[in-house]
Amino acid sequence: MEKRKKNLSKDFILEEFIPYRLAVLAKSVSVAFSKTYVARFGITVPQWRVLAAIGRDPYCSASSIVEHAAMDKVQVSRSVAGLLALGLLERNINKNDKRSTVLSFSKKGKSIYDQIVPAGLEFEEKLMSVMSVEDLEKTHKLFTKLAYQAKKL
Repeated sequence: MEKRKKNLSKDFILEEFIPYRLAVLAKSVSVAFSKTYVARFGITVPQWRVLAAIGRDPYCSASSIVEHAAMDKVQVSRSVAGLLALGLLERNINKNDKRSTVLSFSKKGKSIYDQIVPAGLEFEEKLMSVMSVEDLEKTHKLFTKLAYQAKKL
């Protein structure tokens, strides 16, 4: 068994390792998309993800963003603080639970979000233009399968 492990380690090619390839692809796509909003609006990738989460669920809590945006608490906290300082978010007392707060767009934040979303959809269309309709359908199915499997592991 020990000899087999050594051979497997020797034959391991990082560039062909699917988890590595997915991570590299995700980073490349994120960096490419960020060019549509970083310079124009002065927000970071994590800040965009927080805005996108709030766009999906207005008046949500920071813990909800952690759960749905695949970000850790520190990233969300820093991003929220930055967005509050930029005047893009507002923090209000949760009407359902006075002990907690919810986040929502300020007028300026909503305006920026409304400008980034169409740019994002255009970016997605350009990115995916190399794929056929069948490729896209298969990709969505594969992503769903991989996400489900990853949660089980």
